[in-house]
Amino acid sequence: MHTEAETCPGPGAATGAAPAPPPTNVDRGRFADAVTPWERPGWRADALGWATALLARHGLTETGPREVRVRPWSILVRFRTGPRERDAVWFKASAPAAGFEAGLGGALAAWVPEHVMTPLAVDAARGWSLWPDGGPLLRGALDRGEAGRANWLTAVGQYARMQRALTPYADRMTELGVPGARTADLPRIFDGLVETNPTLDPDTRRALRAGRPRLLDWCAELDTFGIPDSLDHSDLHDGQVLTPAAGRFTFFDWGDAAVAHPFASLLVPARDVRERYGPESVTAVRDAYLEPWTELGIGIPLPELRRAATLAVRLAALSRAVSWFRLFPGTPADDCHEASAYWVGALFAEPDLL
Repeated sequence: MHTEAETCPGPGAATGAAPAPPPTNVDRGRFADAVTPWERPGWRADALGWATALLARHGLTETGPREVRVRPWSILVRFRTGPRERDAVWFKASAPAAGFEAGLGGALAAWVPEHVMTPLAVDAARGWSLWPDGGPLLRGALDRGEAGRANWLTAVGQYARMQRALTPYADRMTELGVPGARTADLPRIFDGLVETNPTLDPDTRRALRAGRPRLLDWCAELDTFGIPDSLDHSDLHDGQVLTPAAGRFTFFDWGDAAVAHPFASLLVPARDVRERYGPESVTAVRDAYLEPWTELGIGIPLPELRRAATLAVRLAALSRAVSWFRLFPGTPADDCHEASAYWVGALFAEPDLL
């Protein structure tokens, strides 16, 4: 990991009228060539000024260095506000293609507050948001042996309940700018991914085009179940789930999200559970996710829900493929084209996960 120390000038720093801000430690990971607004002093001053003014409004004082995480898709700033590890507030600026995330975060806090964090502030027009610390990650608890497969199963069940509660808001989310990956959108998304990815050689492109009739058949079959669209996180791994209290989970980081068939969200947790606990655990996570849908009265027998989940998870590869391009303008996208090509290929090449 590459880190660099930066000190961002604060108002009055040149005249001594105000104390200098805390030092700023910047982590760019493996993305030294990312082009982001963080490199622009004016943008930094505006963003940090917005955040620190809101900290003061909430009665919070900075107590240590600012920790910045610069990535091609977002900029995170952690402000320390006390002596404990979790005494912190997080500023997030999303890339323009994921700028909907700020407004979506505020809306989710109003619609399903028991399942998400409530932001301290949102500037939807600029894609900025300010968040309290949400608690430990599920991943940390799993790695330390403090949680296990049963906790993952409970988490996906709670996530499914959230999705069910959000189905009436699908069109509202579209109005907020959340991208569409509804079943009817998938053939168009597929065509764009196949025709524009420069890493695909001619033989691979021809093979993908030849698979298009299968894609159309899967979409048509999935539509017959009549399951309403909802919010698909699109990257629901164990590092995107918080554990604020025993038996309770909250979900965050919506930059890859789409309005889509809800069952598409099963793709990433099913892969996570398979990797951590073995292939026999995949059906357990599927059924834990589907149980709330049977309880909430959508009138579809469990065998049909399982078939719908199989189709939705296979088609979810397209949401994963297209989400790789929500980057700050100017950032090299070679790695993203390769990752996107992998997911498009997985649509046909991999066996059914569920």
